[in-house]
Formats: sequence, structure tokens, C-alpha cells
Amino acid sequence: MPGTLSPDSALPVTTPPAPEPTPDGGSRAVRRRAILALAGVILVGLNLRVGITSAAALFHELQQVLGYGAFIASLLPTIPTLCFAVAGLAANSLIRRLGVENTLVLALVLLSGGLALRGIPSTAALLIGTVVAMSGLAICNIAMPVLIRQDHAHRTSVITGMYTVMMTVGATTAATVSVPLAQALGSPSAGLAAWSGVAVLGLLGFIPLALVSRGARARNNTDGAVQERHSIWGSLKGRKGTLIAVVFSAQGFLAYASMSWFAYILSDNGMDPAQSGLMFGIMQFVSMFTGMFFLALGSRNGARPWALAIPAASFAAGLALLMVAPVEAALLSAILIGLGLGVFPPILAIISQSGASAAETTALSTASQSVGYLFSALGPLGIGLLHGLTGQWIVPLCVAIVVALLLMVTGFRLGKLHRGHGPRVVVASHESANERQA
Repeated sequence: MPGTLSPDSALPVTTPPAPEPTPDGGSRAVRRRAILALAGVILVGLNLRVGITSAAALFHELQQVLGYGAFIASLLPTIPTLCFAVAGLAANSLIRRLGVENTLVLALVLLSGGLALRGIPSTAALLIGTVVAMSGLAICNIAMPVLIRQDHAHRTSVITGMYTVMMTVGATTAATVSVPLAQALGSPSAGLAAWSGVAVLGLLGFIPLALVSRGARARNNTDGAVQERHSIWGSLKGRKGTLIAVVFSAQGFLAYASMSWFAYILSDNGMDPAQSGLMFGIMQFVSMFTGMFFLALGSRNGARPWALAIPAASFAAGLALLMVAPVEAALLSAILIGLGLGVFPPILAIISQSGASAAETTALSTASQSVGYLFSALGPLGIGLLHGLTGQWIVPLCVAIVVALLLMVTGFRLGKLHRGHGPRVVVASHESANERQA
């Protein structure tokens, strides 16, 4: 990924700390760091979608209590993806200056504070708190593949699978529990703020890893570690970098459109809201297991193209059923779209496996996710606008099917191009050289 070099994007080479002279002491330190890093992955994964799905479940109640209009109601679901696209750009500089562990601590502080701020029953607090919290999540999105690449380079598929499972568990739990929790607390704002406790738990669990890493980073700086310089946007100039950005963008568009509008479409076509909520829960539940399946399938080079193409095709089929028979085929649509959501873990694993160093992975993760989430914002926003303009769901769903077909083609091509489980350079110049030699 070092395409065009940029002086302001220098990142330190991540060099494992030198082992201690005493073998037992060195092995204990390595085991301790590995355990702390694994706990950090689990805790961050658990928090990564809680702030989004907890709010989505309470949007109707929040609007009734706070009294904001249609514009704010349309803006709120779009804030997360916009923050992911914009605030995520800061992650590259933060990781360079603070290290990935301290960067994640800062991100969890922002997440905890933003979620707590949403407990104030006012529209301004809801908007500001959402921006602050989602900015923290944006940094987590970029930093997590870097942490996995740094501490679990030889088992990225397993750790990525664990991370995405925890993400789905957190998202599903928050979506299911938020309404009764808000009713028990007597306020939808209080129901939102309660989830800051989960973020604080993640913060407290991650601080020990940051403290352990401080000594290793200080030793590297003392030894005069070489600074690698990578352009964030230069990482997208290669064929593989471009494919990663396109695939990530397409899956994000489909995922956020589905999470925003699936239950609404069913209710709009006459299904009981409780039943449509159940179908939404089934869709999320299916995605948790299919993500693991496609991640395992994608760990084999020969099967990797299918691990990306099959869920994309399932997405297209589920959307088609939702268009022609929304209520009658709701269960099958939920299962097929849940299969489609399973495309996220193998894409995340490819990002974590790409790059000859954590610095290269950071540049690619920053660029592909910033572009991807910016395009993803068009999912919930564009589908909603098209529905408002046409008064029906055929045109919006046709657009989503086209995006699913794009994901299928580009995902298959990316799967063909990516090889191996470990670090891999994703730079245009390197790829071209390899192609010339071949």
C-alpha cells in the first residue's frame, strides 16, 4: 500500500518487542499481551453496533417525546455512516501518534461520553451525543483490523470471526432490549444512555492492554524505529485496493439500507409491527452464523471468491422477494438477506490480512472504510428518498438489487485476487510488478 508517499501520514513500523533474557518471563509477557488483546477485540466488537441499533429501536418514541420534525428524523439514521466516513479519516494520524491501543482507548472514551450525553432529554443533546459516539465508533472501525493484524497476524480469520460475532450479539441484544429498558427507566433518552455502561466496560477492559503496550512502544522509539510513510488514498490506486473499496461500499449500502428499512417495508405492506420486528430479529440472527460460515469458507484460497459472491447473490434474491411478495415471503426474505449480511466478516478479514505491515493495513483500512461508509450513507437515505418520491418500494428495491449484483461481481473478482492468510502487500506498483513477472 505504499503507493504515493505522504509526509504527513508516516506510521511507525510495528515491531514485536524484543524477548526478555529470561525465557519464562518473555513467554509470560507474550501470553499476557495475547490474552489482553483478545479481550480487547471481544469488548470492542460487543460495542461496535450497540449505539446504532439501540437508537434505531427507539426512534419513534424519541420523536414523540422530544417533538422533532421529519428532517431530524431522516438525519438521525444517516449520522452513523457519515461519521464513519469523515471521523474515520482521523484514525490514521491518531494511530501514528498514539499507537493503536491508545487510539482505541480514546475512541471508547468518545463512545462512552456520547452515549451518556444522549440521556439528556433534548434534541440537541441527542444529535451532539450521536455525533460524538459515532465518531468514536468510526475510529474503532478503522483501528480494529489494524489491532487484529498487529496482534493476531497468523489467525486473522478466527479473531475476525469472534469480533464480528460479538458485534452481531451486541447489535441484536440492543435492538431487542432497548424498548423494554426505556419503558422500565421511564424515558427513551434514559434507555439510550444506559448503553454507555457497556462502552465503559469496554474502556475499562482495554486500558490494561494500552498500559502493557506503552513500554514496548517506548522501547521501539528509543531504538530509533524506522518510520514508514504511506498515503491513505494511494492505497486505493492498485487493483486490489480499488476492489476492496468497491466491495466494502456495496456491502455497506445494502447492510444499512436493510437494517433501516426491512421492518418498515413489511409493516408498510400490512404486517403487524411486532411480527415485522421478529422478522428483523431473524435476519440479524441468521447473519451471525452465516458470517462465521463464509469466513471459514473464505479462509481457503480456492473457495474465497464464492465466500463473497454467494452472500451477494443471496442479498439480491432476498430483495427480489421483498419486492414481489413482501409479507407472504417475509421469512424467506429475512433468511436470504441474513445470508447476505454474512459477507461482512470475510471482507474485514481480507482488510486485516492485507499489507506487509500494520502501517499499510492502517492506510488501506482508513481509505476503504472512509469511502465505503460515505457510500453506505446513500443506502438508508437514498432508499428512503426514492420511496418518498415514487410512493412505492419497487424502484428503491431495484436499485438495491443492482448494488447487490455489483457486489457479487466485484466480490468474486476480489476473492480471485486475494491470496493467503497472512500479511500481503496491496499496492499498485507491487501488484504490477508481480503481474509482469508472471
